[in-house]
Amino acid sequence: MKRRRLVVSLAAATVLLAACGGTDATTEPEPAGPTSATDAAPTGSPTEDMEAVSTIATTSSDHGQILVDGDGMTLYVFDSDGGGTSTCYDGCAQTWPPLEGPAEAGEGADAALLGTTTRDDGTVQVTYDGQPLYFYAADQAAGDTNGQGVGGVWWVVTAGGAAVRVSSTSGGDLDY
Repeated sequence: MKRRRLVVSLAAATVLLAACGGTDATTEPEPAGPTSATDAAPTGSPTEDMEAVSTIATTSSDHGQILVDGDGMTLYVFDSDGGGTSTCYDGCAQTWPPLEGPAEAGEGADAALLGTTTRDDGTVQVTYDGQPLYFYAADQAAGDTNGQGVGGVWWVVTAGGAAVRVSSTSGGDLDY
């Protein structure tokens, strides 16, 4: 979704510069190719494309069935968040990027548990069972769960919306 926004922003900047005589309108930058169906080339207006819908699904992991986005990237919740409100900003949000919304339920996810919250910066973040959802910057491939248990406050999430409160190194009981 960020890649699509970059492509839309670059296209809009090119049009504006061309209108102001700042660049030749025939030499637009080459956007990066899509990496998934949700990153496909824009088909509507920039406003429509910024409202792209993320898919939330489940996948099997060492921690059981957990939530992932449409590309299979693991989603996390943060213990410091409360009442459906994000508390992760600035440096935190660089390490733990929020999943921007809206979203739809894919395989294994419960559509009734999906929602959104508006962050302090005005962006819309996807929630699941009232908990804001995040990615972990150190997860590089679908199925990575490197963020599980980080700091004792970041957790993967089950299809039922429960945080899996066991770190991958600490052992212990699962809190489903």
